[in-house]
Amino acid sequence: MAKEVKAVIKLQAPGGKATPAPPIGPALGQHGVNIGQFVSQFNERTRDADGMTMPVVITVYADRSFDFVVKSPPAGVLLKKEANVAKGSGVPNKEKVGKVTKAQIRKIAEIKLNDLNAFELEKADRIIEGTARSMGIEVAG
Repeated sequence: MAKEVKAVIKLQAPGGKATPAPPIGPALGQHGVNIGQFVSQFNERTRDADGMTMPVVITVYADRSFDFVVKSPPAGVLLKKEANVAKGSGVPNKEKVGKVTKAQIRKIAEIKLNDLNAFELEKADRIIEGTARSMGIEVAG
């Protein structure tokens, strides 16, 4: 028989460097989950992420056990890393803060394909290009 699901929690935590501090501690503590156990398992799975923000979906069961799925990093984080900028533009249509190539867009699209609403790599490229434009990052041919 399947376990009864008590809650589904979505968080973002630094890969390999998560701590029981907010937002993880309070979000899990209110459902009675062993926070230390989650943090150690999450850090073990995301060791190679080296502090990059990683979304995680945690399913908490009635017996206080849990499962979690680590998603790919947000497109904005990957774009900032590729363009080598600290943050996106406040006025993206007027002020450009960086530049990425089509090859870099393809690389990000390949990483994000499973988490995007697209089945083809070309469509995933378009989604990532749109995110880049909305951040003020120019896409060079």
